[in-house]
Amino acid sequence: MKLAILTSIFASAAAFAPTSVKVNRGLALNADAAEAPEELKMSEALPFMVSPPNLEGYAGNVGFDPFRFSDFAPMDFLREAELKHGRICMLAWVGFVSVDLGARIWPLPEAYAGLTSVTAHDALVVQGGMGQILLWTGLLEVLSSIAVIQMLEGSGRKPGDFGFDPLGICKDKSDEEKVRWQVRELKNGRLAMIAFSGVITQSVLTQGPFPYT
Repeated sequence: MKLAILTSIFASAAAFAPTSVKVNRGLALNADAAEAPEELKMSEALPFMVSPPNLEGYAGNVGFDPFRFSDFAPMDFLREAELKHGRICMLAWVGFVSVDLGARIWPLPEAYAGLTSVTAHDALVVQGGMGQILLWTGLLEVLSSIAVIQMLEGSGRKPGDFGFDPLGICKDKSDEEKVRWQVRELKNGRLAMIAFSGVITQSVLTQGPFPYT
């Protein structure tokens, strides 16, 4: 009788004991390998940060996107904006410095007499010239935005490419050579954005002619 009672007790306890399960180690290792994250690529420009993956495949990529704009904005849109700002600043730096070196349009309107690049802004707001610039550049922005929207919808146009190459620099060039020219434009545009910010700041601080020392 005692033996029957003990047997029933142990049998009941065994029902709540953890079950031993055999695991195929080969399958487990394969599953771990499949779930393992890919090796992270570090940024060339900022070696202590991970290179944003969406920058891959774009000319001039050195992994520089510390605010990770490329994670939530289309890369084609970002590249279009970068090229546009770079091109504008290359022209703006040359124009700003040229005026302070004495370049003028002729015949010179009376409202422009004695102006420097810094003082011209407020004077031309009063004269009305700045309003015309705002109007025409705004119109160009509206027209160019149509091309950007079409590009994002899959028109096939590459960012910044409007077929404007009057000197034929990229004509009959290999794809590798075209990429080299694209990188040159990007680098000069990036430098120009910094340079134009610097020349504006320095000219305001010194109120002097070029080189604003």
